[in-house]
Amino acid sequence: MKNKLNFSGESIKYLNKLQKAIDFIDKKELDNAISIVYNAWQNDKQIITIGNGGSSLTALHFITDWNKSIYLSSKKSFRGRSLVDNIGLNMAYGNDISFNDIFSEQLKNVMQKGDLVIAISGSGNSENVIRAVNYANENGAVTLGLSGFDGGKLKELVNHSIWINVQDMQITEDLHSIFGHILMQTLCSLSIEK
Repeated sequence: MKNKLNFSGESIKYLNKLQKAIDFIDKKELDNAISIVYNAWQNDKQIITIGNGGSSLTALHFITDWNKSIYLSSKKSFRGRSLVDNIGLNMAYGNDISFNDIFSEQLKNVMQKGDLVIAISGSGNSENVIRAVNYANENGAVTLGLSGFDGGKLKELVNHSIWINVQDMQITEDLHSIFGHILMQTLCSLSIEK
């Protein structure tokens, strides 16, 4: 018979790390980001999300929640799109040009001046995210970056930032996801109050 593993206290350790990160997050950054997304929505601008790995799923999750729930609560179109969900298009750009350009090349086709580009990178150093933000900044978009660790290049490059000051990718990703839910509930509640 194999020895039974004892996982006693492991969930508490993780939840304590998460709580500590929540306590230290800059709430003004969160509120500012909500305002940035709200203004883009009210001005009928596109809200475009990008990210790699787990952050690509966060980028997609944002748009799934925001497009459906904000529209249903307000009846005002929410023009959200994610550049991560067309695998064929991403692979075509990756193969024919470069994986580092999969997002910047798509932005050339869909982004308009004044649109909001939300870039998510746990490390803040994903090259394809950095190139896309450079393109967005140079072509009149508003940029919002979500990062962790030391913020990487992304934190310094974007117009607005949510920085999770923690050396843990999973805690960083948890808090990025929480921002998406905070924003959705906030904008939905504004619509209900009208």
